[in-house]
Amino acid sequence: MKTKLFIKHTFFAFVVSFLISGNLMAQESETATTPKSEWKYLAELYMMFPSMNGSVGLGNLPDATLDASSGDILGKLKMGFMLNAEATNGKWTIGSDILYMSLVQGVEPRILINSGEVTAKQLGWEVAGLYTVTPWLDLGLGGLLNSINSEVNLNLNAIGGGTTPTSKSLTQTWFDPMLIARVKSKPGEKFIYMFRGEIGGFGIGSDLAMQMQAYAGYRFSKLFQITGGYRIISLDYECGSGQDRFMYNVDTSGPVVRFGFNF
Repeated sequence: MKTKLFIKHTFFAFVVSFLISGNLMAQESETATTPKSEWKYLAELYMMFPSMNGSVGLGNLPDATLDASSGDILGKLKMGFMLNAEATNGKWTIGSDILYMSLVQGVEPRILINSGEVTAKQLGWEVAGLYTVTPWLDLGLGGLLNSINSEVNLNLNAIGGGTTPTSKSLTQTWFDPMLIARVKSKPGEKFIYMFRGEIGGFGIGSDLAMQMQAYAGYRFSKLFQITGGYRIISLDYECGSGQDRFMYNVDTSGPVVRFGFNF
């Protein structure tokens, strides 16, 4: 968990520094050549190969701890669909990112837990608006709708020996406002890169929601491009009590391959 805290604190510092730098460079952007107002579109189908780290708690069952190694990544994705779409006129960008994953992760044994697994069916849909501060920096706001069905199947250690199987499933849906900073390659370049950081939740939905994405790739033509990189989705959410308690404090991370089409 120390690594998780370090990533979150580093990311928070990144977002704050770019929000400040965006204001300082606003005057510079005003003197630059005004971008064309013509709208351009990008649609990206992509695949993520995720692992899960963190903990899940449902009802009165003991919290299940997840700790996936890099070697577990390919085996955890049972089903997935991902689509990113953007429209930009050079100054404003409107984006939509839809992600659906069905993941299975083994549970770490503990005093009360002998073995088990957690299934998480995760739907995330984010809509965002970004403003180009400089040719390489966008700042903006977004809204992330999360809907997660968690199912925990545990073999609990029984007094006197043996185990007792138990299971529970709950679905929870919530909304997280997000602050966004994006560093990207300049328009028209063949070699393309992008680093995107987001932080949000703020107790409105999640106590803390965070995303980090980093990609690099090549634009082969006016139409087609391929990028690859890494993505981290971190959600720290809890609500309810007793049998209705739902706790999802999980980092979902892994390599990503994106196939983009420009119009």
